[in-house]
Amino acid sequence: MDIIIKPVITEKMTTLGEKLNRYGFVVDKRANKIQIKEAVKEIYGVEVESVNTMNFSGKNKSRNSKRGFITGRTNSYKKAIITLAEGETIDFYSNI
Repeated sequence: MDIIIKPVITEKMTTLGEKLNRYGFVVDKRANKIQIKEAVKEIYGVEVESVNTMNFSGKNKSRNSKRGFITGRTNSYKKAIITLAEGETIDFYSNI
């Protein structure tokens, strides 16, 4: 099971990473905190202090087009906020 799907790279998460040493990831909905912690340790080689998770449900979206009224739904996902131990960092931009 691929646990970590992608990192969350936004202004808010960047400031959290700089100030509080916290990083965000979109993770598999079925993963628990222990599995997320082990996956981050394995991929990035850092010591994880704590894991907080949030479930986001999909939202209903609708728009008007030439063919009429189109309705749909965005995907639901799970987000994890990882707090690293003192002195540890993750560099997402090293591969660019």
